[in-house]
Amino acid sequence: MCKTIDVENLHISYHGREVIKDVSFSFETGKLIGILGPNGAGKSTLMKAMLGLIPRDRGRISMANQPQKSIRKKIAYVPQRSNIDWHFPIVVKDTVLLGTFPNLPLFRRPKKEHKEWALECLRIVGLEDFQNNQIGELSGGQQQRVFLARALAQKAEYFFLDEPFVGIDVSSEEMIIRILKGLRDEGKTVFVVHHDLSKVESYFDELIIINKQLIGSGPVDHVFTPEMMKQAYPMPFGMMKNVGVSV
Repeated sequence: MCKTIDVENLHISYHGREVIKDVSFSFETGKLIGILGPNGAGKSTLMKAMLGLIPRDRGRISMANQPQKSIRKKIAYVPQRSNIDWHFPIVVKDTVLLGTFPNLPLFRRPKKEHKEWALECLRIVGLEDFQNNQIGELSGGQQQRVFLARALAQKAEYFFLDEPFVGIDVSSEEMIIRILKGLRDEGKTVFVVHHDLSKVESYFDELIIINKQLIGSGPVDHVFTPEMMKQAYPMPFGMMKNVGVSV
């Protein structure tokens, strides 16, 4: 039996206002999955609910037939850059080393092998030469790669990235998507809140399209259609793809 990620009848409210209504979908593991929708559609809210970071009114979330809370150590999360304090006094290598903490015994400090693994993750994202820099000294693309390295250090099975390509350089974006595809090829499952419609078909295997409620989910060639997109966005679909509109 294939392992799956299942979300059933998810409802979420903020201050009595429903922001996600009756969202259900299911995917096999080992996929690169994009989450699309216009501003305010609930993309980040959906991701945070799947991570257990915000409460839900009702609904069920399971991964590999287990409740999300029972496999937290297997889940890595890269938040939006705007939600991170870049002035925090921590250097790059220590930021990445934090990714090893979920797998350490309680009250144990990282050992030599954990530090070596953190440096290897920095090499994977091409930032080993910046290991002693404070994170605020880096460019936007470099900062995003540091937090991807932190996620890699966790040796997770499920990766969640919230708008990882916003405000970064082209070379960083190309490196990040290459690494994410590599994770997918290793059997990992990757969810990405995404904004550039012009790259959807080359980036993702499957899609979730939402606008408060589910518009569609499934393989890109089945879901990324004018009919589906017209339900989610007010702008004509062809124009959206051409301009790479931020959603």
